Amino acid sequence: MDNIKARFRQYQEAIEASNIVSKTDTNGTITFVNDEFCKMSGFTREELIGANHNIVRHPEVPKEVFARLWDTILAKKVHKGTIRNRTKDGRDVYLNTTIIPILNLSGQIEEFLAIRYDVTDVINLNNELEKTKKELLNLNENLENRVAEQTAELVNLNQNLENLVKAEIKKNEEKTKMLFLQSRLASMGEMIANIAHQWRQPLNELSITLFKLKESVKANEKFEAGYEHAKRVIKGMSQTIEDFRSFFSVEREREAFLPSVAVENALKMVQGTYEKEGIDVNLELKSEGQIYGFESQLCQAVIILLSNAKDALANKKDDKKVTLTLETKDKFAIIRVTDNAGGIKEEIMDKIFEPYFTTKHPSAGTGIGLYMLKSIAKNHGGSAGAKNVKFGAEFEIKLPLKDGK
Repeated sequence: MDNIKARFRQYQEAIEASNIVSKTDTNGTITFVNDEFCKMSGFTREELIGANHNIVRHPEVPKEVFARLWDTILAKKVHKGTIRNRTKDGRDVYLNTTIIPILNLSGQIEEFLAIRYDVTDVINLNNELEKTKKELLNLNENLENRVAEQTAELVNLNQNLENLVKAEIKKNEEKTKMLFLQSRLASMGEMIANIAHQWRQPLNELSITLFKLKESVKANEKFEAGYEHAKRVIKGMSQTIEDFRSFFSVEREREAFLPSVAVENALKMVQGTYEKEGIDVNLELKSEGQIYGFESQLCQAVIILLSNAKDALANKKDDKKVTLTLETKDKFAIIRVTDNAGGIKEEIMDKIFEPYFTTKHPSAGTGIGLYMLKSIAKNHGGSAGAKNVKFGAEFEIKLPLKDGK
């Protein structure tokens, strides 16, 4: 028996040496604490014995936790769990706790034995790990959002680049078509030059023949009148072919010229068509300043405006009027073509200078004219525009004067 008691004491000493041990009566009053309990709590044995276990209870632990604990041990069952306590100096400690009801020979609860071991470092480490995990999750979420934003930015950048490439391709296509048109104009110029060469000799011969006829027929008034008329026709034909040759000639270098000359030549080119269509033209020249560039290009631009006005007046039965003006203002030569055809629809006003935009049937127009006009104006350092006026539309070409004079 003594041997058994001795061995029991050894077990008790081993448990007390390695664990935090306390005993309480059935009311929760502390009746025993070992040295480890005092070391853990910071209280002396004298402060603990006779005190309630609430002395180390943490105020933030809900009362319901302790209510369930008491329900378990009062039912003579063992309670196991981790309890958060507070030491005398206010530190938080976490104890893995086992509370065993000790019964007497009658099976009644005599006291409670609590065996604990400190798991504060484990709990704190776990809390740090959870905190780090949350931070990593937040960081990962932020990274995902940033990646999504960067991806969206890259998609937008790619789309913008694609649009820029498409715009550049379109611009190059337009340049190619413009070059093609210029090539055609150059070819037409060569053709007109050949025609002019072929016409001049017969016209000269016709003039000589008429002169000889005049010499052989004297004092015949009817013949004299016919002769003068024939001379005018021949001169007109010669001038017309010269105008066409000049218009279609390819100018190699820019030069100073009077815009009034280009305006008058342009009007000559369409005069016959205007007379046929019954269009009354009012020409107002109020500028003699020079501009620097290509005379034939400006002539072409004015012809485009005059042709555009003619087409706009096509459905008007009578009172067809076009005003062609040239004036100098603020160091600019300004050419305006105004018609009384009713104006341009507001919804298409912003589109009329775009390439290939036309209100005509495809067989009646390419939509390149006004675009070429604007390109010619820009090529001369100027601008082109349009607006509605009282009875129709007004197109304007604005070009800087040579040396600002």
